[in-house]
Amino acid sequence: MMAPTTTRKWTRFQRPDAAGAMPVLMTLVLVTLICGVQVTAAGAEQRPMKIVAFGDSLTAGFGVAPNEAFPVRLQAALTARGHRVEIVNAGVSGDTTAAGLERLDWAVGEDADGVILELGANDALRGLPPEVTRANLEALIVRLKAKGMPILLAGMKAPRNWGEDYARSFDAIFPDLAARHGLGFYPFFLEGVAVDPSLNQDDGMHPNARGVDRIVAGILPSVEALIGVVAKRRGDGT
Repeated sequence: MMAPTTTRKWTRFQRPDAAGAMPVLMTLVLVTLICGVQVTAAGAEQRPMKIVAFGDSLTAGFGVAPNEAFPVRLQAALTARGHRVEIVNAGVSGDTTAAGLERLDWAVGEDADGVILELGANDALRGLPPEVTRANLEALIVRLKAKGMPILLAGMKAPRNWGEDYARSFDAIFPDLAARHGLGFYPFFLEGVAVDPSLNQDDGMHPNARGVDRIVAGILPSVEALIGVVAKRRGDGT
């Protein structure tokens, strides 16, 4: 008995010739590849920039609540301005430039995109020779640059009780190194905060929450300049 005509048509429909299938398969492959590239690119764009705040107690947040520390408040300010940036708190209270040099390699990982370098206050408080502080800071800078890290150097000033010669030698370290190594530079980390009782804790040296916010407001344009350098290197618009 001959099979029904409808059966033959159904069979031909299920098995198209190879020439007709190839354009369809190629189209599917191309669409899959294009979509994959777009998803990968979108994922790369979404990775937040990582900036390490590398410093001492002024960075760590000594004496203030965890959510009032400099890195936290800086990240909040940057987020409010539309930046997708993570600020990592790599501050250790009491650190001198020598101590910072010792922990640099594990404190600033390979996934960092840039560094805010804030060290030197404890050197000055202890009256360490300015030439030692300079040598340590320069070694930090050289090693960070070897990692390919754009740097924002935050300057510090010596207390005047060590005398004018000491203060002059110490204060000159930061602008000199910034110029020599082509760094982003914020002249004085405690600008507008130092010696103001209303912005400092009872010890007169560490900023309170209001003082931290003042520091953030002052350094913010310099950090945004650092972000611009990092974004250009990464090829994105963070």
